[in-house]
Amino acid sequence: MSDPTQMTAEDLLAAYARTALSPVEVLQAVTERVARLNPSINAFAVMNPHSLAQAGESAARWRAGRPIGPLDGVPVTIKDLVDIAGLPTRRGSRLTDTAAAAEDAPIAMALRSAGAVIVGKTTTTEFGWKTPGDCPLHGITRNPWNFHHTPGGSSSGAGAAAAAGFGALHLGTDAGGSIRLPAAWCGVVGLKPTFGRVPQWPLGAFAAVAVAGPMTRTVRDCALMLNVIGRHDLRDPYCLPDDNRDWRDGIEGGIAGLKVAVMRRPGFDAPVDWESIAAIEQAAALMQELGAEVEEADPGLPDTRAIFSRVWGIALTRLVHSFPETRRHMLDPGLLEVAAANRGLTAEDFMEFEASRIQAAHLMARFMKRYDLILCPTVPNPPPLAEAGTHNPVDALWSSWAPWTAFANLTRQPAITIPMGFSPNGLPRSVQLAGALYRDDVVLRAARAIEVAQPFPVPDLG
Repeated sequence: MSDPTQMTAEDLLAAYARTALSPVEVLQAVTERVARLNPSINAFAVMNPHSLAQAGESAARWRAGRPIGPLDGVPVTIKDLVDIAGLPTRRGSRLTDTAAAAEDAPIAMALRSAGAVIVGKTTTTEFGWKTPGDCPLHGITRNPWNFHHTPGGSSSGAGAAAAAGFGALHLGTDAGGSIRLPAAWCGVVGLKPTFGRVPQWPLGAFAAVAVAGPMTRTVRDCALMLNVIGRHDLRDPYCLPDDNRDWRDGIEGGIAGLKVAVMRRPGFDAPVDWESIAAIEQAAALMQELGAEVEEADPGLPDTRAIFSRVWGIALTRLVHSFPETRRHMLDPGLLEVAAANRGLTAEDFMEFEASRIQAAHLMARFMKRYDLILCPTVPNPPPLAEAGTHNPVDALWSSWAPWTAFANLTRQPAITIPMGFSPNGLPRSVQLAGALYRDDVVLRAARAIEVAQPFPVPDLG
């Protein structure tokens, strides 16, 4: 592939090593593409004014044969919920501080130390609270496959940037599906790692269920990025110890002999359209052809709506109440609606919901003793129109947004979204794979097997 904006991170690194490309040439191609296409997409909250200098330093290191890390010279974007020293973290809100962050968050520090070139910060819904890809501060982000549709959220800019070719690697966060939902609707790969695998600081509103993870165009790039960002950082008290592995090891091993459960109920009768059902049937047949044992099975989860609705609602209510009442009118109106719906909940209520979450995780752990993977939908329907706005968010959470993704946040297990062909309207379809807690390797290996058997194109944006 001759266009560096369409090359994988692995291919870019190989090109740098043989001096076929330089990081400066790649960054220039990316920024030219951003200048041409981003006015229609709106994927960026802010561009990094130091990216060209970073690319130049990387190019000098490659000329000397001394790259400093496994991503040296690879262009990346970071969601605007994550601090980057020298850039503001606005979180999609008109109420946040306009001053630049004083220090890198763990992920930004890891990417910088690995030599990555930070192109900019991508848009997010306000404080990452919802799925439609708009926010009060930056407006509407649009889907590169069809500008009339949303890319999803809350990692809206990351999903759009990955599909549009605005760099090879993109960082999202996910508290109820915010990596996997936009990945599904944008036709890219989105990994929600095991909880604690990737350190975060400062922690956000959804600290007990939220993770950060890669959004890329290939599974191998996802694994490569996880190698860098999935390292222990003492600032995050939830962070796991270093695994000291290359997540690409064994990724080409295939899925022969793995047991796959097709899950039809994430604890309740979740809505799903026929396109998502067709994608699941297609993936199940493909996995059987590749040697996996596939059967329908129910983990017996409790109603995950009842648990996650309160975890989500209480977190957002606390967030809303952290601002003076005289300024709350500047928040997304849907946030105020959620806070009003959760008024009056007590600490005892919260402890009851946390006990239910732990019970769900226990049931899933026992289920994953019998199965290596869960196969289920990612989204209940195609992406809504970008201009549709947010209506009745308390109900939309389960009717249109996260009925198929929130369970993995409650149970803290790894889950990945991968493209699975197209709907008749030309928009991407997807499926979701979830693995046992800490078995990110199995999830990546299975996703890679599907990707190799059924490659997925990128949108033709000219």
